[in-house]
Amino acid sequence: MAPVPPALPRPAVPGPARRHGGRLPGYGPELEGFDYPHPVRYFAFESQGQALKMAYMDVQPAEPNGHTLVLLHGKNFCAATWEDSIDALTKAGYRVVAPDQIGFCKSSKPQHYQYSFQQLAANTRELLESIGLERYSLMGHSMGGMLATRFALLYPGRLERLILVNPIGLEDWKALGVPYRTVDQWYAHELRTSAEGIRDYQLGTYYAGQWRPEFDRWVKMQAGLFQGRGKERVAWNSALTYDMIYTQPVYYEFEQLKVPTLLLIGEKDNTAIGKDAAPAELRPRLGDYPRLSREAAGRIPKATLQTFADLGHSPQIQAPERFHEALLQQLAKPAE
Repeated sequence: MAPVPPALPRPAVPGPARRHGGRLPGYGPELEGFDYPHPVRYFAFESQGQALKMAYMDVQPAEPNGHTLVLLHGKNFCAATWEDSIDALTKAGYRVVAPDQIGFCKSSKPQHYQYSFQQLAANTRELLESIGLERYSLMGHSMGGMLATRFALLYPGRLERLILVNPIGLEDWKALGVPYRTVDQWYAHELRTSAEGIRDYQLGTYYAGQWRPEFDRWVKMQAGLFQGRGKERVAWNSALTYDMIYTQPVYYEFEQLKVPTLLLIGEKDNTAIGKDAAPAELRPRLGDYPRLSREAAGRIPKATLQTFADLGHSPQIQAPERFHEALLQQLAKPAE
């Protein structure tokens, strides 16, 4: 591995700087020690000359309605963070499959991997085929929204619906002037991940300044992964996937989406990759989700936009009852 440059400062974010209470657990490089809400299974496969495994949950409803939702996590999230969504959807009769992508959470973290949204989409399709799924709806949150969009562009015949929950990638940060960071710079940045920094960032971005004790579980999950044994491998894969996000926009292809698409957007979101490194005059214009979501909905041919004016980047966690009521109402409508 190339020498690591000096670490960059963590992003400055709104919200009070409050230290995370309690002793932080250190999890293994595949999130060993952190319990998921449902049994975890593994899909073993070969990719780029390596033996890899994808962790996933496959949760069956008590009374099936004949439909399946596949849930794709975001950059700082895991399949476990879909916990409330899995419960709401299975109660409504949906089978739910929630994988951890390669490089994340309980899945393999290779030393070298050519990360692309195309590759992750192909991995996901292989997993779904291995458990007998041919048609399903796809719901992606944050980075998972970029991946879900790429999946829909590659495999439109597989999907009943596409659901995007506060997806990132609604703008092209590089084209707007956000400076490029090398993988080594991202690696140094990620090695400095702390529970306090995670909490402050989540407070200002995910939850619109409103913290509740149940959110601490997700701080511990992310911080424990980055500070446990194998933290260097975790940080390295995180750096590689940041490079993927920055350099592989889906922004220019929204018009090519062929499947009915639902956008569920918390309008207090302000996420933009690399915003902390952007010129001061540019930062206020980045991550403007009220504007970006409306522009995206106008460009996607079969789009429906539903917004939550007071919620942040993770509406499904911040206000699960409201979010899932809206989601299930939309799913009850015929896909057009």
